[in-house]
Amino acid sequence: MTRFYFPVAIAALLLAFWFSPDAQEIAAGVAIFLFGMMMLEDGFKLFGGGALEKVLKQATNSTTRAVTFGILSTTVLQSSSLVSVITISFLSAGLISLVGGVGIIFGANIGTTTGAWLVAGLGLKVDIAAFAMPMIAISVVMVFQKSKPLRGLGYALAGLGFLFLGIHYMKEGFEAFKDQIDLTRFALSGLLGLFVYSLIGTVATVVMQSSHATMVLILTALAAGQISYENALALAIGANIGTTITAIIGALGANFQGKRLALAHLIFNVTTAAVAIIFISPLRMSVDWISDLIGIAPNDFAMKLAVFHTIFNVIGVLIMLPLLTRLIAFLQARILEPVPDISTPRFLNEAVDEFPQTFEVALRKEVNHLYENAAELILHGLNLHRDQVFASDDIEKLVRRSRSPLEVDIDERYEHRVKSLYAGIVEFSTRVGDKGFAPEIADRIYALRDVATDIVQAVKSIKHLRKNVLRYTVKPQGATTELYDELRTEIARIALEIRKLGLADPESRSALWLDQERAQIEEDARMTSKRVETLIRNGSLSSVAATSFMNDSSYAYGAMRMLIEAARSYYIEREGGRAEVERLLALDDEEINEARGGSAAKPGDSSPGNSVTRSS
Repeated sequence: MTRFYFPVAIAALLLAFWFSPDAQEIAAGVAIFLFGMMMLEDGFKLFGGGALEKVLKQATNSTTRAVTFGILSTTVLQSSSLVSVITISFLSAGLISLVGGVGIIFGANIGTTTGAWLVAGLGLKVDIAAFAMPMIAISVVMVFQKSKPLRGLGYALAGLGFLFLGIHYMKEGFEAFKDQIDLTRFALSGLLGLFVYSLIGTVATVVMQSSHATMVLILTALAAGQISYENALALAIGANIGTTITAIIGALGANFQGKRLALAHLIFNVTTAAVAIIFISPLRMSVDWISDLIGIAPNDFAMKLAVFHTIFNVIGVLIMLPLLTRLIAFLQARILEPVPDISTPRFLNEAVDEFPQTFEVALRKEVNHLYENAAELILHGLNLHRDQVFASDDIEKLVRRSRSPLEVDIDERYEHRVKSLYAGIVEFSTRVGDKGFAPEIADRIYALRDVATDIVQAVKSIKHLRKNVLRYTVKPQGATTELYDELRTEIARIALEIRKLGLADPESRSALWLDQERAQIEEDARMTSKRVETLIRNGSLSSVAATSFMNDSSYAYGAMRMLIEAARSYYIEREGGRAEVERLLALDDEEINEARGGSAAKPGDSSPGNSVTRSS
């Protein structure tokens, strides 16, 4: 499709330029206008510093607030496309609900009508090119500043200047064009004209991927007398249908929620367009009545078109809002939530990597997905059922009872449930270098990648244990079985503690008990070595079994250290006064080594799992 579209578009432009030199000015005006929109969007992303995304998270608590946010954000940005893309990204990352996302899309359709008012009321009646030139000149100075907000403001100012300049060239082009060719000769009246020009408006918006640009083109052509008022109404209806293409393209790389939102956008715009076409005569009468009421001249068709554009979009929202519950039910029934595939990334998709907040949240959820798979594999590798461990009040007793070997191919599950996810996380996190995110956000993303690395290394360590776990724990073999049972107990207990940490209120989580845990791991490792020496001397443990166990205990304690470190990085918040206190109190490596002889008890107030006792 792309191979066909590109040469046809170029050929059509060259043919138009050869046919009429004045068409170049119109085409250049459209191109400058679209370039200005892109600069405005890029500038806002730099200048806003995630402000829009932060507000969006708070703006969807109710349908009314979501619709209001859609109106205001699109009015400010003059781009329903950007609002749609952000909404799809946040919905795909699970930061907002489907109802909230649909509400934003409804509001964005009303917000986009403000552009028509600005162009019709100001752009066609004032020499806005006179404002465009100084805006662009000043913006260039700002763009070369080091400050990101200043650069963002510079891009936004340049974008606004190019928008004004594009409108000027489109207006001038149509004025010159009418001296050569009168396009009103191609005007079509009645139902045929309504459908044909609606289709033309749809195609134009699909090509430019901006209903705002299409509306400006329609308004400038209408002001120049190149299209009839009746056909301009039809073109505006078609532009509303065509604007859904941006949401559809944005949803191609999104998850099922993003696709639901794109379908909702399509349903809303098509329904609104159908209502406008069916009731075109009453709507025209309403436009005339409102225009007379607010003082718009009978022959000011550009302003009357802005009134029409607003009326039918508002009517569309008023029709769809009472049907919102049914629409959501239809979307959920039509696009089903896929059965989770634990072997593939669940949250990483193209729709969430546009913005820092969604990028980080999606990666955090995927790391948690990786840990869930890894925890199951770690416990199964130790011949323990995950559900039984998480439900147990006495891990030591559970381990002693768990003698039946679990039929699990640990290598195969590692490849398909851990390694595949880890590869996706690494690939996704490397994109941060191309995104220009703030350094603190990039650091958090790389920290999440390191958490994933620790988790994978813990699983690899358990893989080394698996053979001897089967050899020494299925049938009791005296001291050797006891030693391996202690390792199994410690790893299972840490997995349970991490689960409790994840379920705890984020405000009550503390890093202090993790430091105590790590100190106890080092103490246990030292005491294990002494105990093995004692067992060898009194003949309770053979030298062969002792050698195997010492190797395995090294892997086991390594896995414990990595699980503790992963939990610290993932769950413990590092901002605020409490975090600063914990940083001062946290044990460094040297202090941990000094604490090897300390008490094994954890602080009762800080550990989410202090009810679980440690085996000696």
